[in-house]
Amino acid sequence: MDGQVHLEQPSIPATKKLSVHEQNGVVQPLLTDLYQITMAYAYWKSQKRTDRSVFDLYFRKNPFQGEFTIFAGLEECLKYLKNFKFATDDIEYLQTVLPAHTDPEFYDYLLNLDTATVTLYAIDEGTVVFPKVPLLRLEGPLPIVQLLETTLLTLVNYASLVATNAARFRLAAGDNIMLLEFGLRRAQGPDGGLSASKYCYMGGFDGTSNVLAGKLFGIPIKGTHAHAYVNSFTDLDEINSRVLKHASADEEVDFVSLVDSWLTKLAPLLSCIKTEVHLGEQAAFISYAMAFPTEVLCLVDTYDVKRSGVPNFCAVALALNDLGYRPKGIRLDSGDLAYLSVEVRQTFKLVAQKFDVPWFADLIIVASNDINEETIHSLNNQGHSINCFGIGTHLVTCQKQPALGCVFKLVEINKTPRMKLSEDVEKVTMPGKKDAYRLYGNDGEHCAFGHALVDLLQQPNEPPPKPGNKVLCRHPFVESKRAYVSPAKVEPLLKCYWKEGKICQRLPSMDEIRQRRSNSLQQTRSDHKRALNPTPYKVSVTGKLYNFIHDLWMNDAPIGELS
Repeated sequence: MDGQVHLEQPSIPATKKLSVHEQNGVVQPLLTDLYQITMAYAYWKSQKRTDRSVFDLYFRKNPFQGEFTIFAGLEECLKYLKNFKFATDDIEYLQTVLPAHTDPEFYDYLLNLDTATVTLYAIDEGTVVFPKVPLLRLEGPLPIVQLLETTLLTLVNYASLVATNAARFRLAAGDNIMLLEFGLRRAQGPDGGLSASKYCYMGGFDGTSNVLAGKLFGIPIKGTHAHAYVNSFTDLDEINSRVLKHASADEEVDFVSLVDSWLTKLAPLLSCIKTEVHLGEQAAFISYAMAFPTEVLCLVDTYDVKRSGVPNFCAVALALNDLGYRPKGIRLDSGDLAYLSVEVRQTFKLVAQKFDVPWFADLIIVASNDINEETIHSLNNQGHSINCFGIGTHLVTCQKQPALGCVFKLVEINKTPRMKLSEDVEKVTMPGKKDAYRLYGNDGEHCAFGHALVDLLQQPNEPPPKPGNKVLCRHPFVESKRAYVSPAKVEPLLKCYWKEGKICQRLPSMDEIRQRRSNSLQQTRSDHKRALNPTPYKVSVTGKLYNFIHDLWMNDAPIGELS
């Protein structure tokens, strides 16, 4: 579980880590909805193939009843733009599914498409983001940008959702608890499992059980054994070799007898009866320790934690210590985790004191057992001695909320703003090309640049806000909600990442993105991050943009007639 297990492998060709030029093979132009293809044909047929469009990709509501989101998936979006190209067999397939009367020249048009005429602006990956603020802004020929919609949404939606879920688990657990992602077996297929491992690590987890994710993304991999391993042993006679070599000498010792002698010493201290200790479990622990003497972390709840699992582990751990090895700890996968962890920790402290092994008191206690965010908060309230959580189902499937709901909306065509109206104000779009800025306060004693106060959207022809200058911030749709802000720091959010067929920014490493996520959360006020009744973060517009939105709204909204 804790500590990577190294096994000798046969010589096989190494797979290098994915670079920005490489991507999962299923991420291709045909990974889209059919209506994107049919719209592209209709645009093409209507002579709108060169119309210049602007689209915003954003979400309307934060997930998990929270008030923040972590933006993730940008690098995969850039890989998609870089590799965007219809293959000949893609065109041959489309010819079988589109109507027979489709103009053959449209297929030639698709075959020659690339994204060199598209420009993409984005918020840095790993940044805390909020509703209505564009995560991506795409500018380019209408049919081409339309064809990108579905794939970009699928690359951003789940990535941001699971990274946010991971960040919430990290906030719940605190900075000093190790978090391991164990969700591959429960994920929505292999692609979902790989994405989950990558973005949980980005969101604040320390490692994964997913070996392929470790190989592809450089994530630390963790794991030891399951209940099946313990159940596979029934008696000490199944241990074929009883000897273990000392860590720093050539001496070989009868390890089975050494464990038995330690169990005899431990029985009165742990108030356990030696004859009640399960011999199959003991054999499993001994066998695993002999295979991986430097990586021993035992699953102790197969039979009885207090009467068998913990005594067996302690005996094996002390025997390893005699031979110069340092065990890792134990895992609890069932039962009352708060109570059991406290009991186990107390046992470790007793052993440490009795046998003068101070490090024993601090052995790792891993808890798994279908843990969710609320479980961690509950354990914190009860008091526990867990220092590592292994989390799977609730993390990677995002059971609390299975989708983020990002949308991709046309906001401008040929420099003319476009606006989608709705009786639901939440679904009304903000028209036109917009720049976004984050305004920070002057409370720098808590974090380097103070806490974020508000995100401000404005038209590109407006001068950017400046530190120390008062700016009017208005709610996009509620006239009475407005305030002046004099920011101590102003951060432009949207940066040009793709232009003229090239990536325009240096792409950060995974560790740099993790640090950005950590910094961005530190600069977010605690009341926005709390689990219960968090305060909504303010996303505002300038007075000029506010008037522009409402003038266009009034012009486009139909006027009813009473009779």
